[in-house]
Parts: sequence; C-alpha cells; structure tokens
Amino acid sequence: MFRGKKYKESAKQIDRSQLYDCGEAMELVTKIASAKFDETVELHVKLGVDSRHADQQVRGAIVLPHGTGKTARVLVFCKEERNQEALDAGADYVGAMDMVERIQKENFFDFDVVVASPDMMGVVGRLGKVLGPKGLMPSPKAGTVTPNIAQAVKDAKAGKIEYRLDKTNIIHCPIGKVSFGTEKLLDNYTTLMTAIIKAKPAAAKGQYIKSCVTASTMGPGVRVNAMKQL
Repeated sequence: MFRGKKYKESAKQIDRSQLYDCGEAMELVTKIASAKFDETVELHVKLGVDSRHADQQVRGAIVLPHGTGKTARVLVFCKEERNQEALDAGADYVGAMDMVERIQKENFFDFDVVVASPDMMGVVGRLGKVLGPKGLMPSPKAGTVTPNIAQAVKDAKAGKIEYRLDKTNIIHCPIGKVSFGTEKLLDNYTTLMTAIIKAKPAAAKGQYIKSCVTASTMGPGVRVNAMKQL
C-alpha cells in the first residue's frame, strides 16, 4: 500500500513493538497527526470471541463524556402525533412510510442515527436490507428502539456511540477529534473500554482483549496496553 511522506514521518515517531500506556498513546496520536483538517481519532479493539455465535456477541451503546466532535444527524420513525416531540428534542428528520419510500426510491441517507418507537418497527423492518449493512438499523440494545424518543435523540446529539463486533471480531469506534487533546481523548477512551470490558460475554474463554490500537484518520496506528489503568 502506498504511504505518503507525512504518514512515513509520523510512523517514524512510533515504536511498533511497544505497548503504550493509554495516556501516552493519546498524546502520541495527537502529536503525530499532520493533516490540514481536524482528524477523527478512532479505537480498534480485537476481542477473543467468535462473533458467529449468538452467545459471544459484544454490542452496546454509550454516551462519551466529551462527545465525538461531530453532531449526529438523527432520523426518527414515529407516529404522526409524536413528530413535534422528536423535532423539539433535536431530530433532523421525522416520518413514517414517507421516509421509508424516500430511502427506498431516492436512496436518501443524509443521517447518522436512526431512532424508532417500538410501534414503528413493523414499518422500519422493511428497510432492514439497506439499513443493516450500513449499521443504521435501530435496536433495543443500542437504545435506538425506545418509547422515550426525546431522550434517544438527545443522547445521539450528545455523542452517543454504538459499539459492535465486525466479522473479524474487531470493534471500531470514534473517540473524538485530534483537537480534543490528550485528557478528553483519554476520558472518552476509558469510558468506551470500560463498557467493552463490562460487556464481556459469559461464553468468552481465554484472553478477552486481544489487541487495542488507536489512530487518527490519516495517521499510523499506536498500540495501547488496554488492560493497564482500567
């Protein structure tokens, strides 16, 4: 893979063989970020579970103490009489079958989070094949299928993120922006890692946290000693 000059310069400042303490890792990620825009800092956590088994799934949602640095665009599916409630809470789009048709016919995806009241899941279920692969399908476990629409919208706007395993048993999550600085990134990192550790399935055997790497959008990965300081 081709790597640019800035990436190579940044990579020279990292010891690939070292596991950095989480504070050091966050400091290093912000220090070596070299893009002209405010890069997103992501966490990639490989777990010792098998996502093919239902009893080894790891999934949940948390509100990061400092948010992600990005304000989520929220789509709400609810009955017409609750439209104003959703809008007052900060929803960007509200609807029912009209939104289903817009997504299906116009390929409309100008949103980051989908919230639905339980009585709308029959309608939202029609979008499973398009929302599912994008990670946008609402679920009770993520708190996005709920009778408390207003709170779900507010949480999404405040920086709530969903964490879930991909097919290679890795969780990928944003934990903020480079401009946050070390302390805020560390707070967000600690909140996310604590949630992942608490979500350990009873069926998981052996080492749970296999590896943990943090990186900015354009920067190289920094290996984190995930079990220290938590």
